[in-house]
Amino acid sequence: MITKDRLEHRKIDEILRDYPFVDSFFKNNGLDLTKAGSLSWSGYFDTIDEEEREDRALDPAHLLVQLTEYINQMLNFLDEGQQIHSLTILPGQDKSGNPEGFDELVIRKSEIISIVGPTGSGKSRLLGDIEWVARKDTPTKREILINDAVPDNSWRFSGAKKLVAQLSQNMNFVMDLSAEEFVELHAESRMVEDRSDLVRRILEEANKLAGEQFTPDTPITSLSGGQSRALMIADTAILSQSPIILIDEIENAGIDRKKALQLLLSEEKIVLMATHDPVLALMADRRIVIKNGGITKVIETTNEERKILGKLEELDRTLLSYRTRLRTGESLIDPPRP
Repeated sequence: MITKDRLEHRKIDEILRDYPFVDSFFKNNGLDLTKAGSLSWSGYFDTIDEEEREDRALDPAHLLVQLTEYINQMLNFLDEGQQIHSLTILPGQDKSGNPEGFDELVIRKSEIISIVGPTGSGKSRLLGDIEWVARKDTPTKREILINDAVPDNSWRFSGAKKLVAQLSQNMNFVMDLSAEEFVELHAESRMVEDRSDLVRRILEEANKLAGEQFTPDTPITSLSGGQSRALMIADTAILSQSPIILIDEIENAGIDRKKALQLLLSEEKIVLMATHDPVLALMADRRIVIKNGGITKVIETTNEERKILGKLEELDRTLLSYRTRLRTGESLIDPPRP
């Protein structure tokens, strides 16, 4: 359920972006939003002359209650209440009991967030808080909101509604199946009707990510680490119903990292990456910095850092070229083969 207290502090353009249908609510109440985008609810009504508000009987508090009810009714009608539009992290404390260094962090779908910090700093604890949909009942005292509201318990206890899909560093298949059979089985468990096209697409996308190609009939136990990771990323992006994806140290996967992120974003997932790789950290829209179990700051990637990223990517392509030539038995001294 969306609450009026949360809506009151949201910007008008954020409300419209998350709930496009509210445009009709504003029009029906004669509210011109032409210049209201960056304003909060109260800020918008401050721009309307008090005499005009009285003449039109505009009561901001009453309208806010009506808007809240309208959004909740529409979400139920459209059956969108279970879809994730945004994830909000409200601050708690670090291991020493000090307050975390941010006000709130709102993450929207198709956004990449990197998580950086020393080993043991608390990156896994952050993931745990998100998975558990914390309500100030974990050691960090953080609170997690879904779609700008306190979520119901189904996100905690329902096996069918898994909020986070985690891709860990180590993936070992033990099933005696081919890659195609493995994806087919997963699609069947999701009750996908037309599975053949979906399975084919997942395998194609996986091969775009993998450093070395594999065929549909390749046993999954024979896949390399990079191939396994590529298959799971493609499978998670396309087939998983979890709206949030956490990737742990994708830099060690032996795959095309940029293509992997683009694939996940194309499927409108929220992507969280725990990484020590500066290329991946700067690919993110923002990065969470963790120390001593707490979030010390949230940094937005600047244009200047994007320029540095371009240089790092160029070096990364050179390294990848050398790696490929070594794999294929070429000398790094001789000119590359055409």
